[in-house]
Amino acid sequence: MLNSFSYYKPKSEIEIIETLKSFGDDAKILAGGTDLLVYMKQQIAGPKVLVDIKGVPDFSKIDVDSGGNLIIGAAVTCNDVVENQYIRNHFPVLATAAKTIGSYQIRNRATVVGNICNASPAADMAGAFLVLDAVVIIATEKGNREIPIKHFFVGVKKTSLQQNEFVKAIKVPADYKDAEASYLKASRIKGHDLGTCNAAMSRSKNGKIKIAIGSCNITPVLLPDFDSNNIDLANILTTAMNSIKPIDDLRGSKEYRKHLVQVFIKRLLNGKGHSH
Repeated sequence: MLNSFSYYKPKSEIEIIETLKSFGDDAKILAGGTDLLVYMKQQIAGPKVLVDIKGVPDFSKIDVDSGGNLIIGAAVTCNDVVENQYIRNHFPVLATAAKTIGSYQIRNRATVVGNICNASPAADMAGAFLVLDAVVIIATEKGNREIPIKHFFVGVKKTSLQQNEFVKAIKVPADYKDAEASYLKASRIKGHDLGTCNAAMSRSKNGKIKIAIGSCNITPVLLPDFDSNNIDLANILTTAMNSIKPIDDLRGSKEYRKHLVQVFIKRLLNGKGHSH
């Protein structure tokens, strides 16, 4: 059962900031609500105020800025990303990752930015954005600030967002347009389930390989860059094993997760990225 709360739907960024300032810790941002409403029903969260950001038209847009960077607004749903032809053509790893989130119905509500802001170690979009060097665009009282997504996650369900701030968009650099990138996910069942392990990889045009791993640490993990012209598999696997600290839980043992990471890295390096 949901707790009692007030509902606001501001029409501008300024209104959102002012509403957050007015209610402080009692307020929560509402985008898709697919995580927040579940937490409220389970009494994990009990905000007194919900601030719906879908009233700002620009937040529902997928756009390309003057520098060729891909901009995904805070209210863009997972299905928006899956079905967007520009993303499918030029940043397909984002569509692949987004399609693994929940069911079709959930993806109609769940937002890509919300998946990041929930900051689950298993967040499906995190790895895809990490290997594309994405930047989180944050609205503040003093204007926008940008932070690399690799610095955004600071703990389980914790981000670097400060009070009265919210994420308005995610930016993917133009340098990664048409870059080779892929994503893998394993879960207990096919369909809508959190991943036991996920991994993403990109090969950038400057000859660097980026690999990200999910569900194997308190945050999604981005490994150091590797040279795509001199691939040392043993070194990559050793680095990966030293960078993760998986746990035993109902989705799998830590040893199984370590095994999956090694299998996924080998598959990704061999160009066999897909989800299962």
